[in-house]
Amino acid sequence: MGSRARRPGLAGYPANLLVRGRRVVVVGGGRIAARKIEPLLEAGALVEVVSPQVGTEVRAWADAGRLVLHERAFRAGDLEGAWLALTATDDPVVNTAVHAAGEAGRVWVNSADDPANCSFTLMSVIRRGDLVVTVGTGGRSPALAAQLRRRLEEEIGPEYETLLDLLADAREELRGAGRSTEDANWQSVFDGGIVELVRNGRVDEARELLRTCLSSSSV
Repeated sequence: MGSRARRPGLAGYPANLLVRGRRVVVVGGGRIAARKIEPLLEAGALVEVVSPQVGTEVRAWADAGRLVLHERAFRAGDLEGAWLALTATDDPVVNTAVHAAGEAGRVWVNSADDPANCSFTLMSVIRRGDLVVTVGTGGRSPALAAQLRRRLEEEIGPEYETLLDLLADAREELRGAGRSTEDANWQSVFDGGIVELVRNGRVDEARELLRTCLSSSSV
């Protein structure tokens, strides 16, 4: 039954979109729209909101100059020059119009709770510095994705941000020495308990473990 329930049309290709400095149009101005807008602002996107009704959060961002607000109904021309578009309305007619405009203008569109009007779907996200872990369900159950994200947040704590810094520094040292980072025995580092060392604040020991394990790797 599980295989029959899958929808191949929503089986996507995961990616991390770099939206800094790019124009993103959000259609809708309420609570759900605000949830979509906040990470876009944090990522440096140039956000424009189109909505005849606007909630307090979106209004505050507009008043602070953090986004551009158009208090009116959506027009197809609103997507001209946009890089991405998101809809957060409860009106299927509006969702369909935004998706159609996106298809015509080659602009990717996500419609909240409306997979049929999506050209990309969003995922639940865990961020630990530059470490990003995502959980997606192809738009079928955002609630399940959110639940799994909460469980993973308990496992992937703040120590992983420090661990990433240590591993990245070690990788750069190998490259600077003219050694292959692909041939290095990274698994021995994890088998040696580096996660536990960092989690317990023993960063110097973790750094020494890295040196020992990687120095024994083949050049």
